[in-house]
Amino acid sequence: MRITDSWAALLMRTGPNREKQNIVWNMAGSFCYAFASMVLTFLVMRIVGKEQGGVFAFGFSTFGQQLFILAYFGIRPFQVTDGAGQFRFGDYFYHRCLTCMIALLAGAGYLLVCGYTPQKAGIIFLLVCYKVIDGFADVFESEFQRAGHLHLTGKSNTFRTILSVGIFLVVLLAGVPLLWACGAAVAAQIAGVILFDIPVLGRLEGVDRKGSRDCLGPLTGAAWLLFLSVFLDFYIFSAAKYAIDAHMDDVASGYFNVIFMPTSVINLAAGFVIRPVLTYLTDDWNQGRYPEFVRMLKRISLLIAALGGLAAVLTWLLGRPVLGIMERILGASYAGSLVRYHGAFLLIVLGGGFYALLNLHYYVLVILRQQLMIFGIYALLAVLAAVLAPALVKQGGIAGAALAYLTLMVVMAVCFAAGAWRGFRRGKGS
Repeated sequence: MRITDSWAALLMRTGPNREKQNIVWNMAGSFCYAFASMVLTFLVMRIVGKEQGGVFAFGFSTFGQQLFILAYFGIRPFQVTDGAGQFRFGDYFYHRCLTCMIALLAGAGYLLVCGYTPQKAGIIFLLVCYKVIDGFADVFESEFQRAGHLHLTGKSNTFRTILSVGIFLVVLLAGVPLLWACGAAVAAQIAGVILFDIPVLGRLEGVDRKGSRDCLGPLTGAAWLLFLSVFLDFYIFSAAKYAIDAHMDDVASGYFNVIFMPTSVINLAAGFVIRPVLTYLTDDWNQGRYPEFVRMLKRISLLIAALGGLAAVLTWLLGRPVLGIMERILGASYAGSLVRYHGAFLLIVLGGGFYALLNLHYYVLVILRQQLMIFGIYALLAVLAAVLAPALVKQGGIAGAALAYLTLMVVMAVCFAAGAWRGFRRGKGS
């Protein structure tokens, strides 16, 4: 017990400036998580080859992430802002256990009926477990943030990611089959929660670990619409990947995930542009400064559009050399495999720009409190994605998947922009 206390005290140490530590560790955690998500598929394809790399890419960045959203259930915004203590940590904990269990059962159920080989199903299920544990750890990290210890959230995210990804890569590089390497990653994720979350929570003051089943309904009711919106958003974003998995082979899935990597960079860059202005937009709206609200929105929209256009021009000019470099890094067996998808690469980068733009207008609709409109747009686009993506993939393969992604992002951006303008005019007039 004394060793556990000493370890928790070491993790909780901040130095004289806690606010600075909060910022530094939060940035470190976000960077480690995003960087691992971006490059892990690339590394796996280099180590184990095209086919198994494609299986990993789909399981890690698509299906596993979809189930992470189910486990996460959109509860974090409620938990971190619940300063008045409407719900106890125990309530959030029990709710997260329930959603994680549902996510695991949903993943297992899908894999039982989808017709995958036992090896592919096993790899993907282990990756689902990995992502669900991520969702489980979030309930601890959210409580750290609610208690004013954001640095503990960042440390948990940083150290768990380094531990699990590091062990996974070491095991894989040792020549162990991908299935067992994924099992090692899951074990490392569990160890990460035990090492970096549970002991620290035990030392936080004022944390009420008692929970009540009576709170499961209110918590679900508070978050279900946001959860459905986020769940559908990710499905629309990944519809092309699902279509490739259903109608092409695992090699194609791996290739598409590699050329899809720039979208993560674009989203990160857009986040740095969007997040700082959300407070100003919110204040302008709440205080009735409508001209300032419109000017700020137009300015940021134009900036994102300009950055997206610049990214597209650079992709058009430099895309082939970049893809050639990626082929050389992946190995001789990949020669010529990516450069031929330069057109699809350009379409994906353009789609990433529109996705960044629609995210800005999504936040505007949140500020305007237009949750039903948000959900309606996502529901409509989910139906379109379910029809369009398979049709274009069957017709055009990877190029068709890229066109499907761009089309969906353009339509969704137009819908969110129109919805934001309609919500603005309605709210202004009220």
